Parts: sequence; structure tokens; C-alpha cells
Amino acid sequence: MKAILMCAGKSTRTYPLTLTRPKPLLKVANRTLLEHNLEQLEGLVDEAVIIIGFMGEKIKERFGSSFSGIKLSYVEQKEQLGTGHALLQAEPHVKGKFIVMMGDDIYSRQDIERCIIHPYCILGKEVEDPRRFGVIVKDGSRMTGLVEKPENPPSKLANTAMYVLDEKVFPIIRGLKKSERGEYELTDAVAELARKEAVSVEIVKGYWLPISYPWSLLEANEMLLKEKKEFKKEGVVEAGATLKGSVEVGRNSTIKAGSYIEGPVIIGDGCEIGPNCHIRPFTSIGNGCHIGNCADVKNSIIMDGAKVPHLSYVGDSVIGENVNVGGGSMVANLRHDNANVKSMVNGQLVDTGRRKFGTAIGDGAKLGAATIIYPGRKVWPGRTTKPGEAVKEDII
Repeated sequence: MKAILMCAGKSTRTYPLTLTRPKPLLKVANRTLLEHNLEQLEGLVDEAVIIIGFMGEKIKERFGSSFSGIKLSYVEQKEQLGTGHALLQAEPHVKGKFIVMMGDDIYSRQDIERCIIHPYCILGKEVEDPRRFGVIVKDGSRMTGLVEKPENPPSKLANTAMYVLDEKVFPIIRGLKKSERGEYELTDAVAELARKEAVSVEIVKGYWLPISYPWSLLEANEMLLKEKKEFKKEGVVEAGATLKGSVEVGRNSTIKAGSYIEGPVIIGDGCEIGPNCHIRPFTSIGNGCHIGNCADVKNSIIMDGAKVPHLSYVGDSVIGENVNVGGGSMVANLRHDNANVKSMVNGQLVDTGRRKFGTAIGDGAKLGAATIIYPGRKVWPGRTTKPGEAVKEDII
């Protein structure tokens, strides 16, 4: 069987992190989103067809022609005309039953296994506020309808956008009309298919981690660190350093004396940690990073090559590749009124749903010494701040 992974879209809601990479190459728990999904497919499929578009060459360069025994092939969606149009590009590459997954959400193996026993299937998850998602309507275990982001949801069952389909879906897609967004929607095709065939509904029992915004990465990172079973220690831990709980230390990394690390934490290869720093739970630190003297990092993702030097605090934040956080800089992650942090997305102020969220900083940005970032403000790739600057609005 084959899997089709949809990786073509340009994600603006995850700016500034996706200005320099396609969203499937964002990392949680030190692995790309696409990597997590391919790992779940090991032994279940013999080939994955990856639909690429925005910065698709970066995906091809990163993964090549195979992954852990799964053959990888690539199809380009040259025009961004929606998910239905994207799937149509894979038609020459599949026969019989196949899996469809979004390349920028994370799915669990146990849910994939439960779906593929059916001729046709859609995976749903019960959520508190289904208005943000497509909503599945079902009768027993059979899907009877699929409504996109309804104001009055007919159920709390969100569509995870993982499907088991076959070639019958392609002529349906070709017969679709464009949606209000001007796109050919895969959800419309699946709803039409359900009028002709029995489409089974499975409910998430493992996990489904949709990556919609920068702070979604923190939620996924926490879940995957909780799920992680093995934490290797391949680097050097100096006498006087304390590692409490599950802490992974990569090759050629050094944890210097006085460092206090509370797991679960992942530290990649070639890192220099400390001395005398504090790294708190649910932090992932990539390869070639430096966490300096008296730095404090909490519940954050620090991407490859980034530096959080002396006397700095980074909490509940995503720090891009090769970012330099100037010494003595502080990321504020909590509002004085204790309300949810809000952040600008495409010109609108969005409630993160989080009481604590710091910042998202794009690749290669440099903060001047003693920079202060207000909660929810972001810094675009390559931008800089002056020493002592207070970041009250996104730096674009």
C-alpha cells in the first residue's frame, strides 16, 4: 500500500518560522513533522508519495529517495489550488487503496493501523471547539456528512484530514466546483464519496497533533516528549551537573558543571550547555546549540545552531535556527492580568489559548543585549534588535 503526504502548502499562520522552510520541515522533539509521520508508516506502506510545492526542493534535499525502507517519490503541485487539486496530482502514482495524510500534522501509528483495515475511512477526534475544523457527521460508525468550520457544529468530531481512499475519489475531484476560498477541497470530494460508498469513521485513540500556529509546536513537543520511551546519553556530563528525570544528551555535546536539567528534555549533537544554567521540562534543543552561564530555558524549542547565552531567560517559546539571543535578554511569557496571551497572525490578533506563550523568532535573527520581548510578540528572520530594546510589536 502507498501513502500520500500533502506537503505543498505555504503556511502563513506559522510565520515567521515558515518564511524560510516548508511547514513539514519544522521540528518538534528534534525531528521534523514529516519525519514523525514517516516513522509511523514504517512497515505499513512500501511507498510514500509526497506532494510538494512551496520550497519543495528543501523537502527533497532533506529526505531523498527513501526513508527506513519506504520508497519516497515526489509530485509537484505547481499551482496552489487546494487539497483536492493536490491529491489529484498523485493519481498516476497510485492504484487501489491508499492512505492520505497531511504532512504538517502528526498522527500516531495505532490510529493509522485502525484506519487501514477499512476499504474507506476518515479519522476524527473529539474536540471542545470544533468550529475551527471540519466536522464529521456520522451514523453509527459510518460517515454521513462533513461540514467545514461550521458556526453551529453538528458534532464535536473534528476531521483530522487522514483518510483511506482509492481511485474512485479522483473522478469526484475532477467534477468539483471551487469552494468559497477559490480552491478544490478534498473534504468536498470525501463527502461526495460517502454518498456512494460506506466511509468508516475511526476516533483518535493515540494522538493527533495539528500544527496551526507557532505555539502549536509547543503543544506537540510536550506530547511527544511524554510519549518518548528512550533517552540516550552520548555526550559528556561533567561532575557537578545535575540531570533529573529523562534527559537525552547527543553526541559531542557537553553539559558543564553547575547545569541543572529537569526532564523530559532533548539536547542534540554538538551542543555546549552551561555552566550554571537551568533547563526545565519539555524543552528540545537542536544540534550545535549553546545555552550559556546562568541562562534559564523553559518549555521551549531551540532550533539548530541557536544560542541563548549568559543571563538570558527564554520561556514557552520557539527559537529558530542560528538565532542569537543577546546576553541578558528576557522573553516575557505571562500577562499581568493572567489572561490568555494573544499574538498577531495575518494582521489579526489571535488568542493562543495559552496562559503562557513567549515568542517565535525566525531563523538568523539577532537580539541585542538585554532585549525584552513582550508576550506573544514575534521576530522575523534575519531581523535585529538594539541593546535594551523592548519588543512591543512584531518585528517584521
